[in-house]
Amino acid sequence: MSGMGGATGMGIGEGLGAATAVTVPPPVLTEPRTHGLGISLPSTDSYPKAQGTFPYAADLWAEGLLWAAVLRSPHPHARIVKIDTSAAAAMPGVRAVVTHEDVPGSAAHGRGIADRPVFASEIIRHHGEPIAAVAADHPDTARLAAAAIAVEYEVLEPVTDPEQAFAAEPLHPDGNLIRHIPLRFGDPEATGEVVVEGLYRIGRQDPAPIGAEAGLAVPRPDGGVEIYTASTDPHADRDQAAACFGLEPERVKVVVTGVPGSMGDREDAGIQLSLGLLALRTGHPVKLAATREESFLSHPHRHPTLLRYRHHADAEGKLVKVEAQILMDAGAYADSSSDALAAAVAFACGPYVVPHAFVEGWAVRTNNPPSGHVRGEGAMQVCAAYEGQMDKLAAKLGIDPAELRMRNVMATGDLLPTGQTVTCPAPVAELLRAVRDFPLPVLPKDDPEEGWLLPGGPDGAGDPGAVRRGVGYGLGMVHMLGAEGADEVSTATVKVSGSVATVICAAVETGQGFTTLARQIVQEILGLEEVYVAPVDTDQPPSGPACHGRHTWVSGGAVERAARMVRTQLLQPLAAQFGMSTELLQITDGKITSYDGVLSTTVAEALDGKELWATAQCRPHPTEPLDDTGQGDAFVGMAFCAVRAVVDVDVELGSVRVVEMAVAQDVGRVLNPAQARARIEAGITQGVGAALTENLRTPGGQVRRPDLTAYALPTALDAPDIRIVKLVEERDVVAPFGAKAISAVPVVTSPAAIASAVRAATGRPVNRLPIRPQTAAVV
Repeated sequence: MSGMGGATGMGIGEGLGAATAVTVPPPVLTEPRTHGLGISLPSTDSYPKAQGTFPYAADLWAEGLLWAAVLRSPHPHARIVKIDTSAAAAMPGVRAVVTHEDVPGSAAHGRGIADRPVFASEIIRHHGEPIAAVAADHPDTARLAAAAIAVEYEVLEPVTDPEQAFAAEPLHPDGNLIRHIPLRFGDPEATGEVVVEGLYRIGRQDPAPIGAEAGLAVPRPDGGVEIYTASTDPHADRDQAAACFGLEPERVKVVVTGVPGSMGDREDAGIQLSLGLLALRTGHPVKLAATREESFLSHPHRHPTLLRYRHHADAEGKLVKVEAQILMDAGAYADSSSDALAAAVAFACGPYVVPHAFVEGWAVRTNNPPSGHVRGEGAMQVCAAYEGQMDKLAAKLGIDPAELRMRNVMATGDLLPTGQTVTCPAPVAELLRAVRDFPLPVLPKDDPEEGWLLPGGPDGAGDPGAVRRGVGYGLGMVHMLGAEGADEVSTATVKVSGSVATVICAAVETGQGFTTLARQIVQEILGLEEVYVAPVDTDQPPSGPACHGRHTWVSGGAVERAARMVRTQLLQPLAAQFGMSTELLQITDGKITSYDGVLSTTVAEALDGKELWATAQCRPHPTEPLDDTGQGDAFVGMAFCAVRAVVDVDVELGSVRVVEMAVAQDVGRVLNPAQARARIEAGITQGVGAALTENLRTPGGQVRRPDLTAYALPTALDAPDIRIVKLVEERDVVAPFGAKAISAVPVVTSPAAIASAVRAATGRPVNRLPIRPQTAAVV
């Protein structure tokens, strides 16, 4: 566990840091294990979720409940001339109407940069921006009252093209440029014998969570407020809310409810702020359950990105230099755009060895909907572009696309274009070989038992004779944890009483399986099957956001340390009594035994009515911001993935069917096999959506048809056969358990592989995601 900070014990003595933590040898079992690490332990909430009894924020209720509604702008860019709330306030059943004038504290909020107003006051910067909120005794009354608020607008011309943002009038007091990263690595005069260029466009993918945003705010007797919501970073949300309410953070409590789907930052904080203001104003609990339209308008989306690339290679296909320009559309506000741009620029060359790289990256404000953290942000966009370039190089050189990639793959010890050495395991060649050598699916004509499914579906209108099969490859990488100096730390407490262990940690379960992992860690170390994970709220120490595999690494590391400290407390008296080291004792199925069989007792007997507990922190090794030339050790660790896509394309209609996705992934260590496979399959399916169907369209800055009938998510019928060919378990020595993040890198890699396969099938230069029929059709 090198590379992590020391543990902090509370009430249990001193001296248990990382250096003194011992590794307990696994017990020899005669029967299959049913709990602990490496077991496919089901989550405790799977049954109530399947049965529909699991409580989400939209299900909450409180005595004296009022309902909220938010008035949102119908324009992407306008000046507010006048707001008249009198008609709404006079409606029977309306208890409060709040606007920007009613925000007692900070008028703006945001992650990193507080540039997003709670309510628009003078300028509207995007379609759907909140202007006012209403609390009433019935949800219909609240919606009618919000609609009755009269707003006089002076409509302005929106800036919707990020390329125009540089010369446009400032859309925000901070200007239109959020960040510029000019990466310089190697010799600018270097050239290759073969040069290929490409222009690529990536669309606006929406996280489209299964449940829309919802929350409940309850006023407290001390003048504070409690907010119940599906937050993925409750302490950051609390601090933003407290600043806007003009309260001390201790008087605002965020309680995490069930999270109905998350691809990153789950919540639009604006909903929580509106609820809190209304609860404080009325003295009543206030609830809001957003419509799907409001959800599309309010939460952040994946950054639409324009990418220009020039690749240089020698005659053998070895990369010499990569030049790139990356322009990210941040929408109206900054959110996490700076972080997304850093990932895009750092990984602009992909998991390949590139001696010389020169990349210009910009993130700019426009009047489009805000962009933010969506799984694999930054890395997904550049992966589609650099893999398109590798296909172009292979075609120009007459080299097999997989072979060209193999000649250039990165390995441990190589340098990123940021100058950072890749110290973690980087088995990219092994991953590529695994998917390349995996047997291809049979063609329908080779297997008469298989029905010929046209790309348009079983009843597709096309001619089977127009269907072409293509095989393509994608290699991708993501960083784990925060980057560029982010202080990644998590705290956990483990308590043992009788034969039951309790874990207290503010790491939010978003579907990534943290609560199950926490149970498995304690089961592994303390040998107790019954482990309870406490609900999350801001009375607990912070654990940070649920993204970039943080909770597997940082929060899981904190749970591990706390459990080991409890184990030492439990075993030391027994070891001293029998004159042996604690390393010679093991705990299995609630029983403590010695290596020689002399000692045999139960955990409950050893506790003798006492409760043992320990609190520990995990803090990975520090990183640093990228400097003025894009250089710096900005990332804690990286994960890699290889995908081979097989597609059928109707070259007359341009319709695409993904037949199979073969996946090989660098996972460090599999902690829960079933969950690992589920996360990979989910990531691949999300990538299929980004490649073929998902694009939130915003002509003129207006979100067009913000609903799930117009926004085409992939369904079970669209999901291909997903073959997990290989999981490489080469443990990362600086990560707890050696495990790596699993969910994001398949999302990053699969769209690029699908685009590569469509190129192979059609010979067309696929340079846009999602792939449009006119792109895939061969005219």
